[in-house]
Amino acid sequence: MSETSIFKVLSDKQRRDILVLLKDGKLSAGEIADKLGITPAALSYHLKLLKNADLVMEYKSKNFVYYEINTTVFDELILWVEQFGGNKK
Repeated sequence: MSETSIFKVLSDKQRRDILVLLKDGKLSAGEIADKLGITPAALSYHLKLLKNADLVMEYKSKNFVYYEINTTVFDELILWVEQFGGNKK
């Protein structure tokens, strides 16, 4: 996915809040919805966009689906941003 598409996905506060929750480890959809106080339908929409942007990965375990951050995409974004001289001394 292009940087433009990733930034578009990241432009939404709820999606950024989901990523902040996931930075400490994987969570189920129910846990995320409870912590953010959003409906399962709204969460499903946001998770779909995050997954399509490869920012979040999902894992199925028995009757639960867990989500976690795909750090490789963030590593690539950091490298992309650094080309603009973010580390000038």
